[in-house]
Amino acid sequence: MACYDCPRNCGVERDKTIGFCGAKDKIVVAKIIENFAWEEPCISGDKGALAIFFAGCNLRCDFCQNYKISHECTGSLYSPEEFLQLIKGYDLSKFSSIDLITPTHFSSLLYQSLKDFKSPIPIVWNSSAYENIDIIDKISRIVDVFLPDFKYFDKNLSKKLSFAENYFDVASKAILQMRKNKKVNTFSNNVLTSGVLIRHLVLPGNVRDSFKILDFIKENVDNPYISLMGQFTPLGKYFKQRLKPIEYKIVLSYAEKLGLNDGYFQELESASETFIPKF
Repeated sequence: MACYDCPRNCGVERDKTIGFCGAKDKIVVAKIIENFAWEEPCISGDKGALAIFFAGCNLRCDFCQNYKISHECTGSLYSPEEFLQLIKGYDLSKFSSIDLITPTHFSSLLYQSLKDFKSPIPIVWNSSAYENIDIIDKISRIVDVFLPDFKYFDKNLSKKLSFAENYFDVASKAILQMRKNKKVNTFSNNVLTSGVLIRHLVLPGNVRDSFKILDFIKENVDNPYISLMGQFTPLGKYFKQRLKPIEYKIVLSYAEKLGLNDGYFQELESASETFIPKF
C-alpha cells in the first residue's frame, strides 16, 4: 500500500522499498528510556516519561541531536500488534507519560496499534510538526498531548537544513489543527494530560526567524503554551558555532514582549552533548 503518512507524499509501497524517511512496513524502535526526565516538567512529571525513540525521520535535520537514529532506520522491528504488547509489557503506573519521539513516519502503523488502547497516562506525540492535517486529525484519537517542534519560518533555511522548502506552510497548518483538536491545556498533578505545547529551538544567527515564528504563534494560536529552547549543539555541517547567550536572551525578551509567558525557558547549560542520549 502506498504511503502518504507525511508531507513528502513519497507514495512508496513500504513493504517493497523505502521513502525519504528510510522506513519500511514495520515500526522501528531505536531506543526506549524509562523514567526519562529530560523533557519539559509537564511531560516528565515527577516519575519521568516512558520515552520511545523511533528510528528514521521524515525531516532529518542537519543539526539533529538524534542524528545517529534519525538519519538511519535501524532498531527493533514491531508490527502494530507487537508494539501494543510492548507498551502493555510496562507497568505504566511508574511513568508520568508515554513519550513517542519522532513518530510521524509511523503514523498509520501507530494508529493501528493504539486505536483501541486505553492508556492510564497521557500519550505524547513528540514531533517536528512536518505533518499532514488529515493525519493530525486521525492521531488525535490516540494521543493526548501534541509536542510539536516549530522549527523554521524562512523557506530557504528549512530547505537547506531539512530538505523541506514548504516546512512553514505545512507545520503552521499542522499546529493549528493540533490546537483545534486539543482546545484546552489540562493538567493533573502538574502533568499535561491533554493539550498542545509548542517548542521552538533558537538557531545561531537566526534570531529574526525566531521572531517570525513567535509572531505567528501570538497571532494565530489560541492560548499558546510554549517551550523556547536554547539547547542547540553544533553537530551538522552547516552550523559550527554554538548559540550565543545574547541571541537566546534577545529571543526570550521578544517572547516576553509579545506576552508569550506561559511555558518554559531554558538554561543555556543544556546546550551540551551530555544531554544527548546514547544510541
